[in-house]
Amino acid sequence: MSANQTTIFPLIRFFSRPATAVLSRFPISPNQITAISLVLGLGAAWAATQATQPWAIAAGFFMIGAYVLDNCDGEIARLKNQCSRFGMHFDTFVDWIVHAGFFWALGVGMAAATGTEFWNWFGLAAALGGTINYALGLVLAALAPETGGAPATAEDPQRPHTPGEWILFAFRELTRADFCFIVLAFALFDALWVLLPAGAIGAQIYWMTAMIKRAREFHV
Repeated sequence: MSANQTTIFPLIRFFSRPATAVLSRFPISPNQITAISLVLGLGAAWAATQATQPWAIAAGFFMIGAYVLDNCDGEIARLKNQCSRFGMHFDTFVDWIVHAGFFWALGVGMAAATGTEFWNWFGLAAALGGTINYALGLVLAALAPETGGAPATAEDPQRPHTPGEWILFAFRELTRADFCFIVLAFALFDALWVLLPAGAIGAQIYWMTAMIKRAREFHV
């Protein structure tokens, strides 16, 4: 796929690029944007504990806001030449907290609303899978050979070629990058609970695919 070819996915880029253009005019750092993304993500988690459709929809919008800013922080870091190793680790830490917290909170909310404890276990399983994936990423990064100490300042996306690689790419990258829209879509149909069994299983598959070297090279 050529560098100048327009792609539809991830959809979140259609929101983050205009937001980056606006935010870049203000004296706000990439790490501050990441921190605001964390607040919005935790807001989505809190809204999910309420287990009502209006709050589920609110959780979807909070999550979209978190995702937009999660993209903006890296875009502004590159634009202002403010990339840092701390910022990179802070960004992945926030990603972990937001997603693990959201699934845990959704399980708590559904368990309280239905009086059925297994929703709690689904939420905890999904959060645990996300935690394993985060920890595994730290271990793999520590074992990787040094590349000079400075974080990359430009994206170097790798694209799949075979059907199997495309499936892996869609699961690990496209679904992850646009997960916020999945949350909102299920919320609009009052079916946010579907994400709990899907997340409990999918999170385990996700961290297992991190063991595939080629899968770690894909980027959106």
